[in-house]
Amino acid sequence: MTEKPETPNNKRQVPAVTRALAILRFLAKSPEPMGVNPIARELDLVPSTCMHILRVLQDEGLVEFEPKIKRYSIGIGILPLARSALQKNTFSALVQPHLSALSTQFGVTGIATQIAEPGQMVVVALSQSNLPFRLQVDLGSRFPLLISATGRCVAAFNEMDEDTMRSRFKKLAWDHPPSFEEWRAEIDQVRKQGYAVDRGAYISGVTVVAVPILDQNDQMVRSLVAIGISERLQNKEVPKLAEALQTIRDRINEMQAMPGS
Repeated sequence: MTEKPETPNNKRQVPAVTRALAILRFLAKSPEPMGVNPIARELDLVPSTCMHILRVLQDEGLVEFEPKIKRYSIGIGILPLARSALQKNTFSALVQPHLSALSTQFGVTGIATQIAEPGQMVVVALSQSNLPFRLQVDLGSRFPLLISATGRCVAAFNEMDEDTMRSRFKKLAWDHPPSFEEWRAEIDQVRKQGYAVDRGAYISGVTVVAVPILDQNDQMVRSLVAIGISERLQNKEVPKLAEALQTIRDRINEMQAMPGS
């Protein structure tokens, strides 16, 4: 008997894998090591099941256990996997030299982000400026999907119902939080101009400019972002920076569309 191919509607669920991934994501976001019971409560798991999964992840080096306090944290064994994923990401390799040139020209931190999981964006390419003061961003850093300028692009170009949008917006942490109504008005502006700007709302004194990268269904999957000190990025500089980001995006799209890419 021939086994029926799996489709998105009939694919088999593997609870152990789903739970293991949930634990890894939870520990990755946790600012401190966590015990079995708090992890189990947060993820709605049976403590004994949670313990068994944690022990397997520990054996594989994906989580670390601190015996004195009996708590778990994300393990360094995850790093080779993340590094390999970034190295094999063609987009990251293509965009890196362009971000470096952008940082040199405008004195900004340039990053490329990608939607990695529900509710998260991850940094997949990075170039720091040569200025004495610069922002600390690392490869693999994760941010809430709707935060700052990148989040405005997500909201502008991805399908999301109003209730979901409002619920996620309430959970965002800003230095100077806009009202939901102000934020929605800015999203409408993003659709018109094709890029988003965050002037000190997310991080005080910091301006963030983001340009969306859309897939074949016109849904945003990645973004190009420039981060700079607001005093250096005056209003007349922002459109120039946005145009430079859009030029990089168009070049990357052309290169990826070439045969053999």
